[in-house]
Amino acid sequence: MRLLVSALEHSANVHLSYLTKELGSNVTLTGIFDRSLGESIVDLRSTSIMGFVDVIKKLPFFFRLKDQMLELAHDADKVLLIDSSGFNLPLAKAIRKRYPDKEIIYYILPQAWAWKKKRIPVLEKTITRLCSILPFEPSYYSSNAPIEYVGHPLLDEITIRKIDLIPSGKITFMPGSRPGEIKRLMPIYHKLRAMIDCEALLAIPPHFTYQQIRELYGDISAFKITHEAHQSLAESDFAFICSGTATLEASLIGTPFILAYIAKKLDYAIASRLVKLDYVGLGNILFSHNYHRALHPEFLQNEVNAQNLYNAYQQMDKQQFFNDAQALRNLLGHGSAARVSAIIKEHQ
Repeated sequence: MRLLVSALEHSANVHLSYLTKELGSNVTLTGIFDRSLGESIVDLRSTSIMGFVDVIKKLPFFFRLKDQMLELAHDADKVLLIDSSGFNLPLAKAIRKRYPDKEIIYYILPQAWAWKKKRIPVLEKTITRLCSILPFEPSYYSSNAPIEYVGHPLLDEITIRKIDLIPSGKITFMPGSRPGEIKRLMPIYHKLRAMIDCEALLAIPPHFTYQQIRELYGDISAFKITHEAHQSLAESDFAFICSGTATLEASLIGTPFILAYIAKKLDYAIASRLVKLDYVGLGNILFSHNYHRALHPEFLQNEVNAQNLYNAYQQMDKQQFFNDAQALRNLLGHGSAARVSAIIKEHQ
């Protein structure tokens, strides 16, 4: 089978790597994905964007990339779109228009339940199979929509979890993976680290050069560098984490943490008007849908300062978090790679 794939984000490619193991050697990938997985038509570094302003600057590039994918769809047996709705949904519409009978599978869906709910009828009409990784998501679609909860990819990928809260004296600091996120959070993390007597672990992406680390993180002599985020979280008593997938990873591992996020002012102003959510953390969003309260504290924008984070760290009921994190893990149930693989292989 020739599978046309559109996976622009790093996290999407991590999920894709586990999916390809399930798909086996009879499925050949073409399209956009990490080059470690095959012959991609583009270097993913050129697709990296952060915020609404960056999107506008790169629009011509993405229009050309969409045209390339549309041509490749002609010879593909099926199409797999992963996350990145800003690119993948227009691509899906273009493929459906040109190839009405082409099977299009969408894995990790646009968050239409959070904003732009008018997208839901479009998704139902355009996509052949909708693979949801959020248990509550299918309830937002019509009763005959081609959607199902397939499990969550992090339960395929996280092989370690805490079994208790025996103190280790370690705290993990995770300021994100994008330069802007890191530059905005690290000054606060430096102050916070000085307030807490601990062995401080600083999670840094392994691909960063020595020069990048110096420029982005400053003097990190008070921290111990780690590139193994999951292991570091499992060993730590606590964590301070930038918003993103890492917050859900910590939840599933069982490590108490606080989310702290500072976006560009313009991006935050736009997002706060478009997205109407009580929480930004994935763990909180999932947990609150079932239990109607937060799993962990969140601090955003001007709320993010060392004293606020320290106070929340001191006041947090860590055992309650640990118990709630187990409930969240039970709610998600299982990984998603096996089910998505089965969907792709159907009727081949």
